[in-house]
Amino acid sequence: MIRISRARFIASIGLVSVLVTLGAALTYAGDKNDVRTFGDVRAATAPFHNLDVAIAAGYGPVKGCAQNPAVGGMGQHYVKGDLVGDPALDALRPEGLVYEPRSGGGYELVAIEYLVLKGDWESVNGANPPRLFGQPLTLVPAGNAYGLPDFYELHVWLWKNNPAGLFADWNRRVSCRGLPF
Repeated sequence: MIRISRARFIASIGLVSVLVTLGAALTYAGDKNDVRTFGDVRAATAPFHNLDVAIAAGYGPVKGCAQNPAVGGMGQHYVKGDLVGDPALDALRPEGLVYEPRSGGGYELVAIEYLVLKGDWESVNGANPPRLFGQPLTLVPAGNAYGLPDFYELHVWLWKNNPAGLFADWNRRVSCRGLPF
């Protein structure tokens, strides 16, 4: 018979609880009840660390680098218009890629963004707001900085840690100071 102390038993239960919670946080159910990990999303977006690959895949810059001194930065968004005009959301094909300008030049992929126009979403899916990774997408009303009608969006900081959380819009660790123009 194996004997362990009460403290070790409680610590073991705590560790198992943390691992189960972490596993749940790193796994999501997709639209067709498939289960993927963020590892799948990382693998699908890893080629876009090379900005030239992203551009060749149809992603283009939108506005300037987004930064707010009060809450941090987002970075420079590159968006694929064909995906924005599609009412579907696919975790492996984000509508946007977010890059942080580097002080020595170039860009570093820091996040991905999912975006769907509200009217397009509702025409296919009804009035229930979209969700990905167990998270509701945020509604951005018309009159926004991008000149778009109402749309839903979700940032996912897969490539740079965000102290505000994996799905927060702004990251205080991201800056536009390296922007070469």
